[in-house]
Amino acid sequence: MIRSTSLKSLAIAASLLGLGGCATVREPGPSASAAPLATPPATMQYLYGSAEAAAASAQAYAALTGQVAARLPRRASAVLAAGATLDRLRFAECGDRPTAVLFDMDETLVLNLGYEYDEARSGASFDAARWGRWEQSGAHAVSPAPGAVTALTALRAMGVTPIVNSNRSAANAKATAAALTAAGLGDFRHGETMFLKGDVDGKSAKDGRRALIAQRWCVIAMAGDQLGDFSDLFTGDPAARRAAAQAPAVASMWGSGWFILPNPVYGSGVTGDWDQVFPMDKRWADPAGKGGR
Repeated sequence: MIRSTSLKSLAIAASLLGLGGCATVREPGPSASAAPLATPPATMQYLYGSAEAAAASAQAYAALTGQVAARLPRRASAVLAAGATLDRLRFAECGDRPTAVLFDMDETLVLNLGYEYDEARSGASFDAARWGRWEQSGAHAVSPAPGAVTALTALRAMGVTPIVNSNRSAANAKATAAALTAAGLGDFRHGETMFLKGDVDGKSAKDGRRALIAQRWCVIAMAGDQLGDFSDLFTGDPAARRAAAQAPAVASMWGSGWFILPNPVYGSGVTGDWDQVFPMDKRWADPAGKGGR
């Protein structure tokens, strides 16, 4: 649990809980007229600055590497097949395809320190045009997620190919590949080992790209920071998505073929109002206080 003495940071963190969104949409930050912050938001302090987030990321990548080694002889696919449901998981056939591991990019393989710094310091809302400029010019200001470089080096040594499935724009493919290389993650080729929004069906939802990748590769593990990085079947309000993530069939995949990275800054994980986050039967008010909400 993270505590912060900054009321402004706490207020921003609380406001993020009320945002809507899905796994493929960047959520707005403070309004464009907001004053620059005295300190980074608590969410950014955690993800980009804390030892705890670094440890969680390194732990996920170490677990992924170990599980890939264990799954490699079985060639067990981690990509859901057409017609699968979250109650009845079915996986794509591998055949004799070469083995691969599928990664989201942003806040999974790389941390977008430069963009988030600019957004936090300016107090501006998320803006798609500014994000596009970041994709085009920000390669020097990303860092690898803790554990990612070591993991990708180990995968390649095993003969397993890392593949990126990102919602960065296909129009910025060259700059995106440069950012991955600058982060020390190796070389990626658009349409071969890197797939972007605008490829396949043009959607931000990723199942179309995943299906194409699974036709070419035996994907034995996947990593991401949003549930949409694993399947587009994760839909509904926060309670429904949380329940789906803990259903027996899905729960068996976490830490096995699917690996989730922490991201409290934006996306589907920072949604939910008071009633969705705090069930009525789990509330407490300090008897010595003036009552709760």
